Amino acid sequence: MSHQQGLVTFANVSYEHEENKPILIDTSFALRRGAKFTLMGQNGAGKSTIFGLITGMYTPDDGNINIMPRTTIAISRQVIPRGELDLTVREFFAKTFTEKEYAIDPKIDAVLEVVNLAPKIGTKVYDTFKERTVGSFSGGQQARLLLASALIQNPDVLLLDEPTNNLDVEGIAHLTSFLKEYSKTVVVISHDAAFLNAFTQGVLYLNLQTKAIEKYDGNYDDVLGEIELQIEKEKRKNAQMAKEIQSNKDKANFFAHKGGNMRMVAKRMREKVDTYESEKVDVRKEDKTIRSFSIPTQDGVPVEVMSLTEYTVVRNHEPKQVKRDVLLKRGDHTHIVGPNGIGKTTLLESLASGHAAGEHVAKGTIIGYYRQDFSNLDFDQTVYDCLIDSMKKQDEEEMRSLAAGFLLFGQVMGAKIGTLSEGQKGLVAFARLALMKPGLLILDEPTNHINFRHIPIIAKALSEYKGAMLLVSHVPEFVSQIKIDTVFDLGKKV
Repeated sequence: MSHQQGLVTFANVSYEHEENKPILIDTSFALRRGAKFTLMGQNGAGKSTIFGLITGMYTPDDGNINIMPRTTIAISRQVIPRGELDLTVREFFAKTFTEKEYAIDPKIDAVLEVVNLAPKIGTKVYDTFKERTVGSFSGGQQARLLLASALIQNPDVLLLDEPTNNLDVEGIAHLTSFLKEYSKTVVVISHDAAFLNAFTQGVLYLNLQTKAIEKYDGNYDDVLGEIELQIEKEKRKNAQMAKEIQSNKDKANFFAHKGGNMRMVAKRMREKVDTYESEKVDVRKEDKTIRSFSIPTQDGVPVEVMSLTEYTVVRNHEPKQVKRDVLLKRGDHTHIVGPNGIGKTTLLESLASGHAAGEHVAKGTIIGYYRQDFSNLDFDQTVYDCLIDSMKKQDEEEMRSLAAGFLLFGQVMGAKIGTLSEGQKGLVAFARLALMKPGLLILDEPTNHINFRHIPIIAKALSEYKGAMLLVSHVPEFVSQIKIDTVFDLGKKV
């Protein structure tokens, strides 16, 4: 078998989730052995569906997907399904194998070391580690478990769906180093440009207009630049065509009134117009960007919005109570930092629910909570119902206008939240916050799944928010664009 031969080949593949809503139309491309590709495309374009077609979760409506014999494929999913959160670590890994693995513990030990998650083997804590339920881990730790569940299979084709979401800087560096050394085929969906540029050699671009995969050489930034040049070239060509069309229309109108042989000249001018019209190209509608927005602050919020006298952190996989006076005033923006597993998400959940020990939130304060897993959204609710219900005074016109700015319109408004892509769920969550008009904003990794083009707009809205804000984010470029008054380090011993 040739080293360059395609392990996975799409031949004239067409697929649609719903009637008249195609994801792919007559698409062909191949993944060669050892290649490392980024899969790019707009939120909701169908990137995760491509992975589903590769793994066999979906069957093409037309065309063929050919997998080389004995090729193994594994996927690292974006989120752990709710039905798997009650599994123990051992059960979670056992579920990744189609046949029972009798000596699975050594494999789990090895892969947990690769993702830098487990405590030291042989310690008392490690003895019970594999009996912990998956749901008891932080978002960052769950991200490492998802990655490990793919790596433990040692696949020929590794599919990673937003693998850096929830990972701290150390975790991303560890993953990057691993992927650089990984000798097999890798395809990654991610919006983290620096991460992708470190190891990918090409891009598979899912064009939302043509419903086809375009294949490019180069890293993420190279391809973005190439696409931008294509757009400018297409715009210039169309501008020149528009001039020619107008010129020939003017000439045709002029000669048409002259009579005689001039009418034949006018006819030829109109034929030229038709030719030029047919030669105009559909300019690529590159990722649409959300409109600038603001998150209004609740009226009447007192100066002192929240106070905290104690909280829980996890050190060496053991919970510890910490006593510390924290006061959050109206207009204060606090960035909560600390390594994966320290307890950032747990603290935010407790604060949002009012169950944190030693916590006091000013009476009547509306809390806007952006959860990284969107579990505070009702997945059975439509986007329309979710957004209209988030308004204290329901105004459909205001709601639809704001939703459209977040690219939520048309059929999306009637879709159930559970059917949306993770990126679209994120946009629903931000639209909901803007309609809630909270006095306290709690944000847990708000850039996860979000298209990189939207991030500066979101950062600006958060920076200008006038209420009190608690933010957890592992993305320095994002945080640097936001007004931060205080850094609250949970990893710091006090």
